[in-house]
Order: sequence, then structure tokens, then C-alpha cells
Amino acid sequence: MVVAAAAARVWGASRGLGRAGLPLLRLLGARGLARSHPHWWQRQQHFSSLDDKPQFPGASAEFIDKLEFIQPNVISGIPIYRVMDRQGQIINPSEDPHLPQEKVLKFYKSMTLLNTMDRILYESQRQGRISFYMTNYGEEGTHVGSAAALDDTDLVFGQYREAGVLMYRDYPLELFMAQCYSNASDLGKGRQMPVHYGCRERHFVTISSPLATQIPQAVGAAYAAKRANANRVVICYFGEGAASEGDAHAGFNFAATLECPIIFFCRNNGYAISTPTSEQYRGDGIAARGPGYGILSIRVDGNDVFAVYNATKEARRRAVAENQPFLIEAMTYRIGHHSTSDDSSAYRSVDEVNYWDKQDHPISRLRHYLQSRGWWDDEQEKAWRKQSRKKVMEAFEQAERKLKPNPNLIFSDVYQEMPAQLRKQQESLARHLQTYGEHYPLDHFEK
Repeated sequence: MVVAAAAARVWGASRGLGRAGLPLLRLLGARGLARSHPHWWQRQQHFSSLDDKPQFPGASAEFIDKLEFIQPNVISGIPIYRVMDRQGQIINPSEDPHLPQEKVLKFYKSMTLLNTMDRILYESQRQGRISFYMTNYGEEGTHVGSAAALDDTDLVFGQYREAGVLMYRDYPLELFMAQCYSNASDLGKGRQMPVHYGCRERHFVTISSPLATQIPQAVGAAYAAKRANANRVVICYFGEGAASEGDAHAGFNFAATLECPIIFFCRNNGYAISTPTSEQYRGDGIAARGPGYGILSIRVDGNDVFAVYNATKEARRRAVAENQPFLIEAMTYRIGHHSTSDDSSAYRSVDEVNYWDKQDHPISRLRHYLQSRGWWDDEQEKAWRKQSRKKVMEAFEQAERKLKPNPNLIFSDVYQEMPAQLRKQQESLARHLQTYGEHYPLDHFEK
């Protein structure tokens, strides 16, 4: 190239280079490059079309000579792993987790207690006692099966329909109620809307409303656990609707490239509020996305608590041992409305809901299993239903009687030292209540 530049200066100044001189410059330039980089020139002639292999850094693949687009569903559908059928019978004995009676009974009691709490708090909201609620009907198996497969110190990032995970970790009914009633016993000091639970002691990160924000946060926590060699996994729950958010893409990609010990647990319950899965995506669900990010993935029957347990337990073992992410898509059905702000009869039929409620409910399936083993009978069922309802009602009545948190707590726990602007707002509120306090139910709040 130096020779070519020199020729341009000489010829351009004395004779005028013109178009005729361009081929000469190209030739001089190529010869100069060949002299300085001889291997480049040789490589261009060394390969034949038969033994040429792709060297692109962005993919591992082979060349083909036929124009063909990849089909969205390269197989008939990712299979759904299950352990027991709808009658509670183990299909393949080698997949039976062989759990002791005591543990399986805890599964069942956690699921049914959650169901009872849901019914009472749902009716409580309908009566105007609390402002909002979200039930877990039909998805109890995904909560309990996954929670049971984790270590107690594994960190949980929930969305807003994972109360069963806390239930299995023995979170007290009194604290469930305190959070929904925003009373003085609420660990969040009344600042969150109902069902946004959190508990540091049980390693359950406080739920936040914005959809899918917990996904990249969970990946960050898993990366920190990896760097600390904590022998700990992070599990992140979300629905198939949240998987349409950009945060899901960011989380999946970071987890794969940073090789984080995390389990992405997707509850595919059929609806993103009112949007059915047929309008959510065109690919084969959420599990099909995993391989595209380099994530090991599996699809399980979410109404089969043993299938959920087995998949989560194996994913947890390998995530910690191998420092890599896993994606579990649990296929289930949201029997209840999305929330108390939703009326699902506007977008789905009663017959559809009844089918899942009566024919394929995770609680019914586990009860069949227990009865076939002789571990449960109708008398025990009747006694437990009565006992569990009594426990929930006692916690419910206690929560209603408690005072609300002191209003000054809305200003605390954000800054170590309160800024002047925030202090000014606090003083303004105090003056306002002193002047107009008679118009507020201040006797319902702690002093």
C-alpha cells in the first residue's frame, strides 16, 4: 500500500492519474499486502469448497448448499414429563421419588391449606375487608413440588402467584393475613398491596408488581452466589405472560453467558390475565426458548406434584454442581380469575374452567395417590378440612383486630439519613393531621 500511495503522488502530480491508473494501483496495493502478509494470500487459494469449514465466532454449524428456512416447530412438540396419571397412579416405577409418608402428607396439607386460605381471603376482598387478592387455584402443585425440592436457604424470587412456596416453608398464617390486611404485624409495614409477600428468614425476596422485573434481579443474585461459592441456587418464578417481557430475554441471556446457578420456573397456566397462549406466542411454549439461549430445558405436568418435584430437584443438583441455568416450564391451568380485579367469564367458558377443576386438579390427583397407599381416608379429609379452616379463620380474625402501622413509617427505611425534602413532607403531614385529624380514622393506627 505504501508503493501504491507513492505512485499516486508521482503520477497524479506529473501526468494525471485518471481511471486508467486505478488497476495499476490495485495491483501494486495487492502485491504490497501479499509481501507484508503472505499467509493471507495463500489461504485464499488453499481451501476447496469441499473441505471448507465455517469459522464464524457467533455460531457452531456446518455449511449447506440448499436454501431452507428453519421451521418454528422442528418437532411435533416438546413432550410433557409426568410421574403419575390423573388417578394418582405411578406410570413408571423408576420415576417414583419414593418420598416418605410424612413428606407427602406435608405436600397435601400445604396445598389444601393454601386453597382454604385463598377462598377465605377472596371472599374477604369481595366483602370489602381487604383491597385486593389473587388466588392460586389449580397451581398449587407447581408451588409445593418445586419448594420441596429446594434447600431451605435457596433464594426465591416470586412473581405474585407463589404463596404456596412460602406456605411450604412454614410461613405463618398470621403473617399472610397481616400482609393482606396491612396491619402493624406486616413485615412490610403496610406499604405493599396485598399478596406481595416477602420474608428474609425464609429467603423469599419481596414481590414487586411490575411484570418480569424479578428475572434479571434473580440472575444477579445467582451470579453473586456463584462468585461466593455459596453452594446455593436461585429459583425465579414467572408466568408465560411475563416471558413476553424484555426482562425475560435479558435474564435468560445473562444467566447463560455468565453460567449462573439459577432455575427459571415458568408457570404456563394458559392465560396472561385475559390473553390466551394462542395470542401470546407462535412457538412451542416457553421451554422451546431455552435451547436458543443455551439453557437446558424441560416441560413438566404442573398438576403432577411429583413430576415438578423430580424436575426441580435434578435441576437444583446440576445447577449448583455445574454452574449453569435451567428452565422448567410447568404446564398447568389458572382455575381462578387473574385477580379480584378480573372477571374471567368474559374471555373463557365455565365449561372450560370446570373441566380443569373437576377432571385434572393437582390436589385431587395427590389425594388419589394418598388414598391408594392407605395414607389418607375420608375421615381424615373431613377432619383436616375442618381444622385447616379453623386455623385460617383464627388468623383472619386476629388480623382484622390489629391496628394499622404508624403513618410515619411511610417515610422510613429508604434512606439511612432522611433528606431535607422528605423531612419537610413528614412535617407537612404531621401539621395536616394535627389540623384535620378528626376527618381521618387515626384511632385505627398505631401511635
